[in-house]
Amino acid sequence: MKLVHHGAHDGVTGSCHQLWVDDSKSLLVDCGLFQGEDARKRPNPEIEFSLRGIQALLLTHVHIDHAGRIPYLLAAGFSHPILCSVPTAKLLPLVMEDALKIGFTRSKRLIKQFLGKIRKLLVPLPYHQWHDCPGGVKVRLLPAGHVLGSTMFEIELADGRRAVFSGDVGAGTNPLLNPPVSPERADLLVLESTYGDRLHPPKADRQAELEAVIRRTLDDSGVTIVPAFSLGRTQALLYELNAIFERIQETEHRTLMKRVDVIVDSPLASRFTALYKEMKSHWGEEAQVTLETDDQPLVFENLTTVGSHTEHKETVRYLSQHKLPAVVIAGSGMCTGGRVVNYLKEFIGQEETDIVFAGYQAGGTPGNHISRGSDWVRLDGRRYDVRAKTHQLTGYSAHGDQQDLIALVDGMADAPKEIRLVHGDYAAKRALTQKLTAKGYHLI
Repeated sequence: MKLVHHGAHDGVTGSCHQLWVDDSKSLLVDCGLFQGEDARKRPNPEIEFSLRGIQALLLTHVHIDHAGRIPYLLAAGFSHPILCSVPTAKLLPLVMEDALKIGFTRSKRLIKQFLGKIRKLLVPLPYHQWHDCPGGVKVRLLPAGHVLGSTMFEIELADGRRAVFSGDVGAGTNPLLNPPVSPERADLLVLESTYGDRLHPPKADRQAELEAVIRRTLDDSGVTIVPAFSLGRTQALLYELNAIFERIQETEHRTLMKRVDVIVDSPLASRFTALYKEMKSHWGEEAQVTLETDDQPLVFENLTTVGSHTEHKETVRYLSQHKLPAVVIAGSGMCTGGRVVNYLKEFIGQEETDIVFAGYQAGGTPGNHISRGSDWVRLDGRRYDVRAKTHQLTGYSAHGDQQDLIALVDGMADAPKEIRLVHGDYAAKRALTQKLTAKGYHLI
């Protein structure tokens, strides 16, 4: 087996790996966009590697840093199957539609043609079963616990050797997701390492910290801004906010319906949430139990969704003019663009504002500057002073921490013969390498 990286080997974003199964045939695993500092180093998203010999694309999940270069891949002439989980097949067209509008064209006709081609190439597969794959190999999908539909791919060659690609590994604490499942064995394990140098706080601590922020918002009538990606984090936060509001109402013995607004300002997030609700059968065990008593855990009485851009501007203006408590969830998750930027420009200079980061902030992004405690940040080319309180709730990260990644490896029935770390910065990979090496694993 020969492994070639076209992204996320020396950085965190742009995941794209090519596994040669023999001298003439290969498989591509993910094809994501570069973001933050990675994008500055590689500003051209077009496909610069040869497609010769590539038999199929294995898509671990739909986040943009794993799927965002698919339009460029198809533009370069790729027309082979795209293997993925059933939820990923349902979510990908929405992600691609949004990516096309931002990076390619606003033409509805061209977008429709492209999405039609994507749908023809998609091959949705169930978990835990071996499937024949182009290139003379077999693949099996295992839950990765990162986002709905996220997948680890086991690839078995004709001679019995196995390569395993972890994709992004979840922490196993998101009630909407099934936890990661360790593969049986691997001659080569390609393992992500985003949080390979740190540990997340316990689940109860993260809930208490978020609840403390919400109570502060209620007390000072400020605005809490949560930069969140439309898929995964938004739905997890809605689920937890629903429980937090129920808990506050029980302790205060009064409704919160007129005391605070929860605003999801993202048409894409709203569409993803609707799809999440359609795919309840794929939710995790905790959420399945909740469904027995609450058939709408992602919807609650003080939740408002914002659609059009005009409605978005009116919402920002309304919150600015009225001293009312509000929680705003808006993209993008790293504050590199999207509607969250307008909320930040309006409220980041106010002491009553709280900014809650619930996920990884890539180096060089505005979210990274703000979360590190900078006194100012540049948004849309203009400098803004930061007076808002910032909170980094790493317990809500969709990525597992060092302990979760090690547990995934330890959970394999047979130890992997070789491990290659990807999708992590230098410090994270170095720390995880030291831990795994100390346990006797061989890293290459």
